[in-house]
Amino acid sequence: MPRVTSSIASNVEQVQERIARAAARSDRRPEDIVLVAASKTFPAEAIRAAYDAGIRAFGENRVQEWESKQAELTDIKPSWHLIGHLQSNKARRASRLFDWIDSVDDAELAAKLDDAAGETNEWLAVLIEVQVDPTESKSGVAQVDLPALAEAVIQMPHLQLRGLMTVPPFCEDPRDARPYFRRLRRLRDDLEQHLGRSFPELSMGMSHDFEVAIEEGATQVRIGSAIFGERARK
Repeated sequence: MPRVTSSIASNVEQVQERIARAAARSDRRPEDIVLVAASKTFPAEAIRAAYDAGIRAFGENRVQEWESKQAELTDIKPSWHLIGHLQSNKARRASRLFDWIDSVDDAELAAKLDDAAGETNEWLAVLIEVQVDPTESKSGVAQVDLPALAEAVIQMPHLQLRGLMTVPPFCEDPRDARPYFRRLRRLRDDLEQHLGRSFPELSMGMSHDFEVAIEEGATQVRIGSAIFGERARK
């Protein structure tokens, strides 16, 4: 594990440098961009190494997988994000395991999260996942349905809607993802005007294209392979 730990620390440093350069190109401060380490499929030891290297936010895709790792990491206190699709029958478990649910995509799921958080008189930070390319079969709310979903979520007392998230189609050239990131930012801006409140977070950009996402306004980038290495292929 020492060699892996050293590699993760070096990768974190390189990613942070790339974030800083992308922020400078868009006249932004690198400290205003949160690096969420996407730790899906990687063991608790890798998460701890990234934490020791300065990461303070981690994203997991599946409730059950994070449950299996959690017991080994109770002594560290970063923010834990659920960044994968959440089935409504797992909302109660997710509300107790994560600080952020970044993939809310329908009102029924939001209501179940709100009820679950209310049982412990706490609140959850949430992002609405938006489908920016309707030709893709990804999860996420359709753009036309976004205002209605946002209106429903902001009425829920135990949810705090912080912004939007998206997963654009994979583009061989990261610059080709720019229109999708730009579209999410415009949807956020329109939503703020429509509802008269601020939604500061834009979670967009992964290892392949996060620099372009930052140039288009990302406040959270979800980085997996650039930190932890390539995932094992099934």
